[in-house]
Amino acid sequence: MGTMGDYRTIVVGTDGSPLADPTVSRAARLAAHNDADLVIVCAYSELSPRQEARARATVAEPPPGRVPGRSTASAALAEAVAIAREQGATISAALLVDGEPATALLATADERASDLIVVGALRDTGIADRLLGDVATEVVRHAECEVLVVRPPRGEPPAPT
Repeated sequence: MGTMGDYRTIVVGTDGSPLADPTVSRAARLAAHNDADLVIVCAYSELSPRQEARARATVAEPPPGRVPGRSTASAALAEAVAIAREQGATISAALLVDGEPATALLATADERASDLIVVGALRDTGIADRLLGDVATEVVRHAECEVLVVRPPRGEPPAPT
């Protein structure tokens, strides 16, 4: 890694939640500004076709960070790629990873010798937010590189619990 703030590879996670957009957008702006490669990761849990259909039909939110089913994850990843392109970022990879979000981000950052991991974390308004906070906490605790934690814009109402 070069001088501080001299990023060559930035890894960002998406889960398709409202916080994913500003998180990906921030990572993409940083990548464009630093002429760095952006790697977008979406962690999901493999579901049977029946479970996946049920997950899509349910209004209940999935656990933050981990997307239920590959097709839901693909949609979240496609949206993140579109957002990153709008910011002018060079996307070197868009990865669907079956597994835990923190583990997926850390492994990807390690494999790609990333200089920065960008994660989103909601303000703590309930158990669901604490779970998402755990992803950021795990990444901060175990990352070998710098970590940027993106918060929702000020004045946004807290996510429903």
